[in-house]
Amino acid sequence: MSFDPNCRITPRIATHLMRIEAARQAVEDLPITSSVLAGLRETARLFSTHYSTMIEGNRLAREEVSCLIEQGKHFPGRERDEAEVLGYYAAVERLERFAAQGGDVTELQVRTLHALVMAGGKAVKKPTPYRGGQNEIRDSGSRRIVYMPPEASDVPRLMEELFDWLRRSERESESVPCPIRAGVAHHQFATIHPYYDGNGRTARLLTTLILHRGGYDLKGLYSLEEYYARDLSAYYQALAVGPSHNYYQGRVEADITVWVEYFCAGMADSFESVRRRAREAADRGMRDDSAALRRLDPRQRRALEIFHRSGVITSRDVEALFGVSQRTARNILSSWVSDEFVLVVDPARKSRSYRLSPEYEGLGPS
Repeated sequence: MSFDPNCRITPRIATHLMRIEAARQAVEDLPITSSVLAGLRETARLFSTHYSTMIEGNRLAREEVSCLIEQGKHFPGRERDEAEVLGYYAAVERLERFAAQGGDVTELQVRTLHALVMAGGKAVKKPTPYRGGQNEIRDSGSRRIVYMPPEASDVPRLMEELFDWLRRSERESESVPCPIRAGVAHHQFATIHPYYDGNGRTARLLTTLILHRGGYDLKGLYSLEEYYARDLSAYYQALAVGPSHNYYQGRVEADITVWVEYFCAGMADSFESVRRRAREAADRGMRDDSAALRRLDPRQRRALEIFHRSGVITSRDVEALFGVSQRTARNILSSWVSDEFVLVVDPARKSRSYRLSPEYEGLGPS
């Protein structure tokens, strides 16, 4: 038996889809400078990280999340919160790389994102296997069971069916619109609950990856997590559909139309918010270098900040920016030369310096 979501395309969903398309096209047509675009993207990453971890109870404020990621500042007694933030931010960066690769969204990619979520910013050697036993979701106050997911033995099959549906729903003659595919995947991932912990964060990452792969990246400027966090009770209420708290007693066949309506409304709100901010930037007479910027990986985008300030960089600048060893910094710069991102200015081994290649020199303030 294959996965077949129980969902209807209501007039309300259709209206939200039209709002999404209108905002999407408007943002694509607006000219935005690369420097402003990079700043807006980084803000969106920080917002996604803050709000997605806040939903799970993280205590770091938005400003503290920024200080932790951008400056390496630590907050005594909040080590677990710091690890959650660093893990999610690392997963967001990896998600961007997956999205740039093209092709289908795969289980391996999502298992890798989960591993990063749980690694606390540390290197990940292999994807996370699915849970080997039963888990349950309890109310934080009363401790009563609010949801009993499927048995562990069923998880691999259910996950395989979900990703098979994602492929089929995109390629069939009457394909399911990408926003609806993403909303369904979010709900089904949360329903299967394939891990003991980190399911909500990974479901939200899966959603974003599907949207980016489907052409709904909106230049990487939005954060759906902010919409969820604005009213957590509405988020959980929309997710908690079905007549029973047990997967096998109603949840599996539940009508998820209400959830999809909620999800599409959130996308529309988030996209329209980006359209307003992008229009403000365009009104200041800015140009769009987003195509060139999309070719850069997260480290290269961050390095643009140094080039904007000084024009040239050395391995010491790379060491300080990324917190890596001198050997690693030199390896990074060597790969950038191979990618034609930078050119060698001074070839002397000890004082070797680099500047942006002509293709990327314009990715900065006008």
